Amino acid sequence: MKKSILGTLSVLCLLMLLFNPQLALEGARQGLILWGNIVLPTLLPFMICSGVIVAMDAICILTGPFKPILSGLLKLSDQGSYVLMSGLLCGYPMGAKNASDFLDSRRISPEEGRYLLAIANHPSPMFVLGYIMSQISLIPDVGKACSLWITAASLYLPILPISILARACYHYKRLDDPEAGNQLYSSSSFSFDEHMMSSFETMTKIGGYIMLFSILALYLTVFPLPLPPLIRPALLGAVEITTGIQAIVQSSSGQTGALLVIGSAAFGGFSGIFQTKSVLKNAGLSIRHYIFWKLLHSALSCILFYVFMCLKA
Repeated sequence: MKKSILGTLSVLCLLMLLFNPQLALEGARQGLILWGNIVLPTLLPFMICSGVIVAMDAICILTGPFKPILSGLLKLSDQGSYVLMSGLLCGYPMGAKNASDFLDSRRISPEEGRYLLAIANHPSPMFVLGYIMSQISLIPDVGKACSLWITAASLYLPILPISILARACYHYKRLDDPEAGNQLYSSSSFSFDEHMMSSFETMTKIGGYIMLFSILALYLTVFPLPLPPLIRPALLGAVEITTGIQAIVQSSSGQTGALLVIGSAAFGGFSGIFQTKSVLKNAGLSIRHYIFWKLLHSALSCILFYVFMCLKA
């Protein structure tokens, strides 16, 4: 059944490409420009430096100042704290990639790996500050009222309740004995060249998914579907957040438009889900669980944003 559905969808996609190749060309061009101008120069240096930091056992230098929050409040190990920090600073899908890599190398336990997958994959602060805020500012009736702290709090505060729920769901408890934590780690020789080539391979996969979903988003933009006015931009936001957020801003206004932007950014889009799936490898991490947590995160972000905007009014 699964193969039949995928085969049918593949044939439909091929027919769409054949009937309107210019649209496919434009979508691919937009996706590759997004990847080359924003994603590649932003994410690749972080990815390469991250591997070096881990190989040199310099994680504690970065996580030390934030230990009261990461270890005390979120109950993360030193290794897990670094996974969360990298996911917050670098954006999709760096948190998931490090969770998978650390689990494969036994730096973290399987329970902590599943816990981290629920809380460590987010849009980066640079993306929030540079793109999301600039787009929200264009929404009539709400752009000027929506401040950076409201947007950031709405996107990142849901980590706290989700962390509590995920710890209970996966029966995760932080190891209080440092020696017990060190026994999980299996060391291996580090080659900078191999690590850099692995980073290039990951970035190529991410670029491919961005290109494919940009094509799909462009087809959804022009395809004559009988949909209510807000459904099409919401659907675009669920497919690919960069193109989707732009479509939302152009076709909606007020708090409804801003809520759709926040929900899309928190969810990450199906493009982000496929990017995440591509870096999970065989670490025993479930993409279905990840989708559930992102849906919950998106709902909580929308609720918080609505509450903050009502309080400000």
